[in-house]
Amino acid sequence: MNILYTASEALPFIASGGLADVAGSLPAAINAEGHDCRVVIPYYSSIRQELKDKLTYVTNFTVPVAWRNQYCGVFTGVVNGVTYYLLDNEYYFQRNGLYGFYDDAERFIFFSRAVLELLRYIDFKPNVINANDWQTALVPVYYDIFYRYQQGYEDIKTVFTIHNIQYQGQYGLELINDIMGIPLYHTDLLSYDGDVNFMKAAIETADKVTTVSPSYAWEILDPWYSHGLDRELVNKQYKLCGILNGIDQKIYDPATDPVIAKNYSLNDKTGKAVCKHALLSELGMAHGKEPVIGIVTRFVSHKGLDLIKYVFEDIIRLGCKFAILGSGEKIYEDFFSEMHYRYPDRVGLTIGFVPELSKKIYAGADMFLMPSQSEPCGLAQMIALRYGTIPIVRETGGLRDSIHDAGDKSGNGFTFKSYNAHDMLDAVVRARAYYDDKMKWGRLVNTALKQNFSWTKSAKDYIALYNDIH
Repeated sequence: MNILYTASEALPFIASGGLADVAGSLPAAINAEGHDCRVVIPYYSSIRQELKDKLTYVTNFTVPVAWRNQYCGVFTGVVNGVTYYLLDNEYYFQRNGLYGFYDDAERFIFFSRAVLELLRYIDFKPNVINANDWQTALVPVYYDIFYRYQQGYEDIKTVFTIHNIQYQGQYGLELINDIMGIPLYHTDLLSYDGDVNFMKAAIETADKVTTVSPSYAWEILDPWYSHGLDRELVNKQYKLCGILNGIDQKIYDPATDPVIAKNYSLNDKTGKAVCKHALLSELGMAHGKEPVIGIVTRFVSHKGLDLIKYVFEDIIRLGCKFAILGSGEKIYEDFFSEMHYRYPDRVGLTIGFVPELSKKIYAGADMFLMPSQSEPCGLAQMIALRYGTIPIVRETGGLRDSIHDAGDKSGNGFTFKSYNAHDMLDAVVRARAYYDDKMKWGRLVNTALKQNFSWTKSAKDYIALYNDIH
């Protein structure tokens, strides 16, 4: 089967979040099952030059953007056995950064239309096109309106994947005619609550709608999680399913990771203690027997940081230390900076995102705290398990699907249900009690290191979905 996977970012070329991890890993896993999955992303100027140098120019063509025609160049390259197409337009993509520009709507309208025009110029006809998030949500829309009955475009099915429903691509109705170039009689298809809504239009037109975990698929039918789209999703619920994301287990492997202080595995875990010692040294904290809790996250409210703020000093009094890495809203940066100032031997803090340090925290911490208010899938808890670090999570979205409480024999972490600081604190207290029982903790670390969150199962689930609609 031929699959065209289109996204606004993908590793190793460009990344701002979890979408890039998925677009960089899932296609390779699908190809390993004997299919041909190719990826299309924009050709951003901020892609590293050494990656650009490995690309080959293919052709160029023009893309209709309402009343104008815009240049589109095509570059291609193969990474990890996957063919990538990068679509170039300097006016739209020669900028510092990926998103947050005044004309983001026009930029990704151009890109979505260009993805479909590309098929005229390459020797590849997909059976399925899988679009992702609002930036490529118009691919199934344009296909449905303009391309479905054109020669060479027959019998293509479309899948739309929601990674984060908070960002829907909401703009004024004037876009329909002025920028999208879609006839006004399609206004009902594109509009929602008085605005153009890219994601809503994709849900209407795609053959299937997926999310990145089974729990998130039913959570977003509830107004608490849906950011207003629940009415549309309930109406199209027959299209909706959830498939849990995976992680690249070659990138995240304590047995071979060159970044961590000493490699280790299920058969020889001695390196984990060395990694903990090195982490404490790097963060300026004294070595001791206390458990280290890792936090690697964006500092935004839906990550559960208000819960952490409320009982942070209670956790300190339990005898725990923190290794914290992240950046975001000033209120949280200021809070963690104050805690670091007040407890310099208990709280190691780095404001920003340092990939090497994140791996050192995954390897060197004993526990990993993720009390998210909402979490479509979450990859950090899977990475933590990969390094034998025990997650403490709230049961929501992908956290519910991947982490099960150690109170059960098959448990691999500690969980709590309510979005409540003292429920979270209780989970930390239980984790601390396990940590003090070396036999119990050793068994739990062994369980963590045995977990398999590779893309293999998820790839098979996606292939089954593609076969089902095709």
